[in-house]
Amino acid sequence: MVKQISLAEVKEHNKASDLWVVIENKVYDLTKFRDEHPGGEEVLVEVAGRDATKDFDEVGHSQDAKDMMKKYCIGELEDKNTEMQLPVREIGITVGAVIIGVVAVLLVKKIFF
Repeated sequence: MVKQISLAEVKEHNKASDLWVVIENKVYDLTKFRDEHPGGEEVLVEVAGRDATKDFDEVGHSQDAKDMMKKYCIGELEDKNTEMQLPVREIGITVGAVIIGVVAVLLVKKIFF
C-alpha cells in the first residue's frame, strides 16, 4: 500500500536540509538528491514544501530524469488538488449569491433611477 501524505505535511519539509516536493500528486523526498541535481540545489530549495509539477514540466525533464525520480518517491498526495477546488455545493452557493446580487443591483437601478 502506498503511503498517503497530506499537503500540510509536505509544507513542513521546506528547506534544504529537509526537502520534499509534490510532482503529479506523488511526494518525493529530495533532501539527499539536492547536491546531485544538475540544475543546482537552489532550484529544488525554491520549490521545497509545495507542488512543483508545473516547474518540473516547464523544464522538460528527460525520461532518464523521470525514471531516476522513482527512488525518491515516498508516497502519494492525500488531498489531491483540494486546495484549489471548491466542493460542488459551495460552487452552487457562490453562483447563486452572484445571481442574487446582480438581480438586486438591477432592481435598485430600476426603482431609484
